Amino acid sequence: MSDLPRKAVTRTAKLATLPLGFAGRATWGLGKRIGGKSAEIVSRELQQRTADQLFKVLGELKGGAMKFGQALSVFESALPEEIAGPYRAALTKLQEAAPPMPTRTVHAVMAERLGEEWRELFSEFEDKPSAAASIGQVHRGVWHDGREVAVKVQYPGAGEALLSDLTQLSRFARLLGPLIPGMDIKPLITELRDRVSEELDYGLEAEAQRAHAVEFADDPDVVVPDVVHQGEQVLVTEWMDGIPLAEVISDGTPEQRNRAGQLLARFLFSGPARTGLLHADPHPGNFRLLPPLDGGEDAPEGEFRLGVLDFGTVDRLPGGLPGTIGEALRMTLEGDAQAVYDRLRGEGFIKDSIDLDPDAVQDYLLPIIEPAAVEEFTFTRSWMRDQAGRIADPRSPAHQLGRQLNLPPSYLLIHRVTLSTIGVLCQLGATVRLRDELEAWLSGFLEESADEADADTAAEPDA
Repeated sequence: MSDLPRKAVTRTAKLATLPLGFAGRATWGLGKRIGGKSAEIVSRELQQRTADQLFKVLGELKGGAMKFGQALSVFESALPEEIAGPYRAALTKLQEAAPPMPTRTVHAVMAERLGEEWRELFSEFEDKPSAAASIGQVHRGVWHDGREVAVKVQYPGAGEALLSDLTQLSRFARLLGPLIPGMDIKPLITELRDRVSEELDYGLEAEAQRAHAVEFADDPDVVVPDVVHQGEQVLVTEWMDGIPLAEVISDGTPEQRNRAGQLLARFLFSGPARTGLLHADPHPGNFRLLPPLDGGEDAPEGEFRLGVLDFGTVDRLPGGLPGTIGEALRMTLEGDAQAVYDRLRGEGFIKDSIDLDPDAVQDYLLPIIEPAAVEEFTFTRSWMRDQAGRIADPRSPAHQLGRQLNLPPSYLLIHRVTLSTIGVLCQLGATVRLRDELEAWLSGFLEESADEADADTAAEPDA
């Protein structure tokens, strides 16, 4: 494979093997059961085969297929535990790796975008990629000034592949939906499609990453590598070591998990407040756990920092996260059901043509926002499964009410990022003081902020 398979018919055929494979394995499973194997053993084998094929197809195609796999991987916490294992292993692979581009293709892109003498820009350049993502892969190198750098090279044909994959996947959404109970797959694919042009533009990515690097330059908790050089399909940034978050999820100590979870929540809420941008791709492959500057690997784990990568997808929020989110959270926790209902209707979460019981809306929201109601909360896969099951069960009042709520377009990406981050926190099993982060960074969450504003106004001398 010299680059991304470009022809739509080729990629469609590969993607079509997913639902066909699901059906074929179901037939195979029936045969095994007729032959005497227990349902439990057959089920485990089916799940493993399906997971293996999912990774093989999505990973090989890269592009939108892999992008979808990465987005899906953060929701594996919602899977019932008896079937989560095989999918967890396969989907998690998509967070860190994919089959690489051949070296000759990498060199051709570098020569085309940086000039025939591109090697003179580097003291060292490793041909073997260190990581691969949905639209590009990363090579380690040393810039001509001695800085260690990460060189992201976009796959040839990435744009066409992204659009083709996501168009085809939307047609299979109903078949793919059972992978994550309680989640509507089609809007996720639509939203990913809407972000394609931004993610392909390394100029926009460089701009967003620079803004974060400047804002967090002296931050003791969050590290963002600066941009060194940017071209049309090549982006060079400072290199960042550290423990990939996927490794913390699989093998980290409780202290590492808790620290990573706390800082992930802090970055989710502080980033928009400080930069006007929301990092919108929060899968574990985009985060690292780093030791403190002066402490080395033996430093207390409570002082570790969070490294953040990949700013290709951001939501532009000049005023930070909407104050409505903080205000609605606060009013829900205070038990003011009518005020919450009025605020949600005013923002378009409840359409004018629909009448709901404010107390029922309150009952729907309270379990979801439980992490904000206590001083600290332990995010677990079982809690995530309970929430997903409550909303997915057609017999549940929560399911019936949820179907009548609306998600305004301006909140779509915020909603997905928040859900994705919660999914990662559940993968970590982290105990997090979420309320601390909400009080510090989320406008409207503290009623005192409005009182203080009034007090400041009253204290101003008359003109």
